[in-house]
Amino acid sequence: MKTKAAVLHGVNEEWQIEEVELGDPIAGEVQVRLASSGLCHSDHHLRTGQSPVPMPVVGGHEGAGTVVKVGSGVTRFAEGDHVVTAFIPACGVCEPCSRGAQNICDEGAGLLTGLSISDKTHRVTRDGEGLTQMCLLGTFSPYITVNEASLVKIEDDIPLKEAALLGCGIATGWGSATEIGGTRPGDTVVVVGIGGVGINTIQGAKVAGARHVVAVDPVKFKRDMAEKLGATHTFESMDEATPVLGEISWGKMANTVVLTVGEMKGEYIAPALAMTAKGGQVVVVGMGDARAMDASMNIFELTLLQKRVQGAIFGGAGPRTQIPKLLNEYRSGQLNLTDLVTQTYRLEEINKAYDDMLAGNNIRGLIVFDESDW
Repeated sequence: MKTKAAVLHGVNEEWQIEEVELGDPIAGEVQVRLASSGLCHSDHHLRTGQSPVPMPVVGGHEGAGTVVKVGSGVTRFAEGDHVVTAFIPACGVCEPCSRGAQNICDEGAGLLTGLSISDKTHRVTRDGEGLTQMCLLGTFSPYITVNEASLVKIEDDIPLKEAALLGCGIATGWGSATEIGGTRPGDTVVVVGIGGVGINTIQGAKVAGARHVVAVDPVKFKRDMAEKLGATHTFESMDEATPVLGEISWGKMANTVVLTVGEMKGEYIAPALAMTAKGGQVVVVGMGDARAMDASMNIFELTLLQKRVQGAIFGGAGPRTQIPKLLNEYRSGQLNLTDLVTQTYRLEEINKAYDDMLAGNNIRGLIVFDESDW
């Protein structure tokens, strides 16, 4: 079928809205009509070249919608089902999946190749040329054809528009506090960078019972949103936060510092470790340049105070367990979905949407699709 998509042709170029050809689902695949797509900073890394992918690429990896076609052998989904995309596929049978680590499924090795899991070919083409789908999804388009490993079924009472954020920002942020972060009642948690991921780290830490939830971001609007969704203290910088953190924790500092900045740099590790308590950890969530190799830290402090630097993807939890769990948090009133979306856009406004993100105007922008797109 013919549809439209936001396509990136090269580093430092703008997104172009183009007509593309979307293939029907083959064995193990599903076609979805999307209601919305989140505008994550990770897709901007394609534009900067920090996440290298074969060009041209259809961006987008946060999506929610309705199944319209299923390929042969698919038993997990049926036409009419509501689904959320998961930017990490979970095959369920590889070694990591078998031990409960779906978030590091072996199929993730192909995330940035543009080649489908089912047969290693392209589902999106233009004039016979294969286009990469970001994270094997490409949700900057009203329709997607993807492997069933990249979808999670949700119940019909969940609002589809906001549900798109469950596929990355919410699950990654919440899990960074509660799963891989291991927040317990009475803990002190610091979150550096309050965007679509960091704001959900705030929510997760609050629900897990943290006594102090400290938000760090230079943008006042984002600090105000952090307070609304659970932060007890806010600061413009790590330097400003560090002495106050010592005071409120009686000198113990933070059990966990979560780095959810839009562009991760090695120079952020040392000040984050300085805010971390003995036996505590720094959880690195933000994406950095794939070519970057340097990080600054005090090795003496790392050893003697038994601190940890921990990487995290999808919050350290599998999509098929985390997304249903988060939906229950939403139903119980613990997870605020509505306030996460600060502006909505048409697909044709995608470049403006990313300008707004870079200017600090959004917690999470959202592309909304309707009948005119389908």
